Amino acid sequence: MSTDNIKYSSADTQPDDMGDAYAGSYATTEGRVYNVGGGDWDTIAGAADGTKDRIVVNMGPQHPSTHGVLRLILELDGETVTEARAGIGYLHTGIEKNMEFRSWVQGVTFVTRMDYLTPMFNETAYCLGIEKALDVTDQIPERATVIRVMMMELNRISSHLVALATGGMELGALTAMEFGFRERELVLDIFEMVSGLRMNSAYIRPGGVSQDLPEDGVQMIRDTLPLLRRRLKDTADLLVGSSTWMGRTVGVGYLDLTGCMALGITGPVLRATGLPHDLRKSQPYCGYENYEFDVCTETTSDVYGRFLIRINEMEQSLRIVEQCLDRIKPGPVMIADKKIAWPSKLSIGSDGQGNSPEHIKEIMSESMEALIHHFKLVTEGFRVPAGQVYTAIESPKGELGCHIVSSGGTRPYRVHFRDPSFTNLQSVAAMCEGSMISDVIAAVASIDPVMGGVDR
Repeated sequence: MSTDNIKYSSADTQPDDMGDAYAGSYATTEGRVYNVGGGDWDTIAGAADGTKDRIVVNMGPQHPSTHGVLRLILELDGETVTEARAGIGYLHTGIEKNMEFRSWVQGVTFVTRMDYLTPMFNETAYCLGIEKALDVTDQIPERATVIRVMMMELNRISSHLVALATGGMELGALTAMEFGFRERELVLDIFEMVSGLRMNSAYIRPGGVSQDLPEDGVQMIRDTLPLLRRRLKDTADLLVGSSTWMGRTVGVGYLDLTGCMALGITGPVLRATGLPHDLRKSQPYCGYENYEFDVCTETTSDVYGRFLIRINEMEQSLRIVEQCLDRIKPGPVMIADKKIAWPSKLSIGSDGQGNSPEHIKEIMSESMEALIHHFKLVTEGFRVPAGQVYTAIESPKGELGCHIVSSGGTRPYRVHFRDPSFTNLQSVAAMCEGSMISDVIAAVASIDPVMGGVDR
């Protein structure tokens, strides 16, 4: 471990003149702080005269166990964490600000990149907000809504698989990592078949989805589900009830219901306390009230309980996807209002791009008005009435909310997301203080933060 980021302080040293901040040591209101550089360990150990009582260590922002560029500032007494703070902002992309300079539809390709492991949820929350502001929620075709639900639940499975895979890797269960990423490939293959991209597809659009399923898409998804269900069992058989795994997770990262409510924690962390809070049940959207599934809960309030919830939620997602395949019917996948709808029937050419030949024929050779309208729709975009709305959905990590403010123009005046990773990271201190350094790894993994969503 590098000593460049370690500070020692003596609590009983009285503050004095700060002097040269770059000297070997200087006094602060909290005691004397010693700057440690390479090769001067003996000097510092002697200077402290046995009065050093804490070590402050930077874990991250470049660290294999912090789920991205998360910086954890840990104050240690030996190997016990006495204080833990989360430092964020290292992946700030300015997505929300950029959206103020793009049309409403162009915003989709920004939001899909926030939490890059849950792109379908980011797109859905944003599009539901736009549709609510336009007052066209009831006009969304049923086929498009069913496809949205199916894609979100497949995305929930892939997100949980990454959480289990990376969490297993960080705790030494390398086989769990291999299983997790192996199964995730099956889901990403479906995404590629449907949207053309494995991640960040901008597939869900205001008014529906960008294009319909391929002709054999329903059957291919149906054929994949039994294999996916069979393989998901491998991870459960490997870890559920394993004494080694339970030794690293049971009683670790404890956070009870009172703490979750005080901090605004949602998702598997909250449900691990026994509270069955799931927006798909309590505030249904996209027709979730018509699907049969269970809200998975545990009462352990620890890392092991959150692990079990994710295992069980993947099975429930498979149930919902099967219901979607049975429910899906022929029909349009984009709203009928041509002042909102982009062409959703695509014909992919040799260059990998293209639109419906019939649509191109109409706007290029039959209707000058249609050509003008298409040009304005693409270059300028549709207008959203002035006002503000808030929509929330249940992402794999918790409540994902989207607050949209419109000034009546073709661009958002303001878009702000309530990302569950950002809120849930508040629990790091409550989970980790008083525990060992090794337990910090398990606790953060059980939160499953993605810094693209935290920093935006």
